[in-house]
Amino acid sequence: MSQDLNLSTRTHALDEETARAEIYGLLSQLFYAAPSHELLAQLQVAVTEAPDAGAFLEEPWRELVACARNLNPQQIADEYTQLFGGVGKPEVYLFGSHYLSGFLNEKPLVKLRNDLADLGLARSQDMSETEDHAAYVFEVMRYLIAGEDVAVSNLTHQMAFFNQHLQPWVSLMCQALMAHPRAVFYARVADFTTAFMSVEAQGFDLLS
Repeated sequence: MSQDLNLSTRTHALDEETARAEIYGLLSQLFYAAPSHELLAQLQVAVTEAPDAGAFLEEPWRELVACARNLNPQQIADEYTQLFGGVGKPEVYLFGSHYLSGFLNEKPLVKLRNDLADLGLARSQDMSETEDHAAYVFEVMRYLIAGEDVAVSNLTHQMAFFNQHLQPWVSLMCQALMAHPRAVFYARVADFTTAFMSVEAQGFDLLS
């Protein structure tokens, strides 16, 4: 009986880690570009009831899915361009350096690049944005959870990277999005991101 209990506990832990990695992967996709037709279709049919009733992420996830169901890909693509694209200064910045120093390509980006190098990670040439883009740091977290090299992908590195390169600024970006009058879909993305960051921070606090 104790063996079954241990197996159940390990399985639950693995399921939780998989879910964390998938959420970081989803956030990376949503902040890097407007969702493709395929991704939006998946969001529109996503399950909105959490396994545990009243779970902290359940309501912001339900609102995000409901918003996705009410919009088409072109509407969300237009919103993404209005908020983050265009020529010159964007309506909302997606770069950590902006929130940490007030400028782009500053010391926070240098620190991030050094920490990535220590992890043996580097930006793909296919990615045009700098490493402090929200999509990039979310993808790094996904890798630190789901990567196969346990020397790199482990809780110690997850906690250090989260505390140094996500927690200090992602909530500020989300606040800017939720307050922006043109943000509809991305206001819901930001709300869900804020809730998820809170859960992650609490989890890491318990480990420290």
